[in-house]
Amino acid sequence: MSISELVIGVDVGGTKVLGGVVDSNGKIITELRKDTPVSGGKDLTNVIAQVINELQAGSGAIAAGISIAGFISSDRSTINATPNIANYNGINLQAELNNLVNIPVTIENDANAAAWGEAKFGAGIDCLEMIMVTVGTGIGGGIVYDGKIYRGGFGMAGEFGHMRLVPDGHICGCTRRGCVEQYASGTALVRHAREAVTASPDLARSLLARGDGTIEGLNGKILTAAAKDNDPIALAAFNTTGEYLGAAIASYCTLFDPLMVVIGGGVVEAGDILLKPTIESYQRLLPFTGKRPFANIVPAKMKNEAGLIGAADLARNS
Repeated sequence: MSISELVIGVDVGGTKVLGGVVDSNGKIITELRKDTPVSGGKDLTNVIAQVINELQAGSGAIAAGISIAGFISSDRSTINATPNIANYNGINLQAELNNLVNIPVTIENDANAAAWGEAKFGAGIDCLEMIMVTVGTGIGGGIVYDGKIYRGGFGMAGEFGHMRLVPDGHICGCTRRGCVEQYASGTALVRHAREAVTASPDLARSLLARGDGTIEGLNGKILTAAAKDNDPIALAAFNTTGEYLGAAIASYCTLFDPLMVVIGGGVVEAGDILLKPTIESYQRLLPFTGKRPFANIVPAKMKNEAGLIGAADLARNS
């Protein structure tokens, strides 16, 4: 293998900075993990630089791509805003890292990076028109248009979680009401279940016993396991979440007309328990049903590695 084929991907999260050396086939050769400093800011930038420099010294990698949640500028240099990291809004991370590392660095929104990883090496291989919807604590997204990541005029395209789904609905972290992620995310899944428990406590005894016996003890992992065992409240919560997610995807597909929709994120561990009601809702609510093809809705293949690998490959081709 030529050293020139190797690049570095770094996935920056609220608790960890995970770096990896990635080859041209999307395979991670080696990894390095460090904790995310609570202080964020320059302390975090120094940790990212340490990860890049240590991996580069051992591999000869020629570039690095950073995957991070938030609004990234269209030139992939500046973090305009990030929700989970302290003192990182308005940071020109590319410029700061250029003073600390000796290889070119690009910055990418985490959902865009994950979408590219899936398009290039995962569920969407050879699909030139694809969207990815990440379903976790919130909802993110990435758009592959004509075989390239579509970022929009300001670099902020694909914020699927913050399109309005329910007028005057639940308040969202973005300060607006009725956003998709308030109804179709992992957080929403738990809320749907807790509401059902409150409404039908007699049906909830076995479900609550899986946790600490309280409504507050319910979480996504418990609900997934319970749904796989045919618990009625857990199944109803997944059906409600899938109904909303399918409705949102119908709107996304009306706008972008993708060939494929890849669904990623932790909630997808439930498999068909989530995908089946999602697909049924999408097919029922897509405008002009019967007069247009349905997009292929599939689960992501790369799980937590998609963002790191996608960011690395985007850096390779910058």
